[in-house]
Amino acid sequence: MRWRVESETGRLTDVLLCRPVHYCWVDTNAVIHATLATGAVLDHAGLQAQYRELEAALTEAGVALHYTVPEPHLPYQVYTRDSSQTTPWGPVLTQLAMPQRRSEYASVLEFHAPYGGFHKYASAGTLEGGDIHIIRPGLLVVGYSGVRTNEAGARQFAGFFSTQDWEVRLVHFPAHFLHLDVLFCMATPHLAVACVDVLGEEFCTFLAERKIKCIRASYSEVMALSCNLLALGDGRVISPAHSKRINAALRAEGIVVLDPALEQFARGGGSAHCLTMPLSRAPV
Repeated sequence: MRWRVESETGRLTDVLLCRPVHYCWVDTNAVIHATLATGAVLDHAGLQAQYRELEAALTEAGVALHYTVPEPHLPYQVYTRDSSQTTPWGPVLTQLAMPQRRSEYASVLEFHAPYGGFHKYASAGTLEGGDIHIIRPGLLVVGYSGVRTNEAGARQFAGFFSTQDWEVRLVHFPAHFLHLDVLFCMATPHLAVACVDVLGEEFCTFLAERKIKCIRASYSEVMALSCNLLALGDGRVISPAHSKRINAALRAEGIVVLDPALEQFARGGGSAHCLTMPLSRAPV
């Protein structure tokens, strides 16, 4: 199979996107529920401009952009992180939980068909890519809340790796936070951004024992999708412009931060990590 990913932080070479042709805010998570409760209205022109900023940042980083075909009845199809997951052995087709998103599988199947299809299929439960973190070769973290990814889905996916002698950790978190990548993302092989107040000191210790330092994010930063960054490799990340404190902390660690405006997407429940599915990364 052409597409393989063995870490969250190897140099990103190819990514799967979906342009927000039909995007709108859908009341399916705590973030968008809070947004809609304020009476906010989506700025469609601003949204399109922000997506072009994301594409420009990826292109500047030398990443080849690939696209699924947007369908009018799938407004959240733009969040390509959830509908599949690239692994060291090829892509896995996930099992989306929400009825509004389940049909996203079709465009992902069509995209991957010319490249060899899928290595595995989620079938034991629900599984969404935002809960999957292939930290580095030999180390996998899978989150589950029971609402988007459930325990059965998490355990099945973890089994694909444990049978290959990978260390696997399952992380349960409150459904309020949608996906694990709202609470935790890797920036470099030895640096993560995480909401320790929710995930717990024991999770931070688990990372520290594996030589991964944490930049701690607050609850308000989490709900603004400020943890939701994309590692580009070679000490670079894409992190939304509104994540000012976290971006400053990343730069203080010597990381190059590309910071497109993504606020319209973040208010709908997703940001840089959610909007991208890595197809290929260089080895770390």
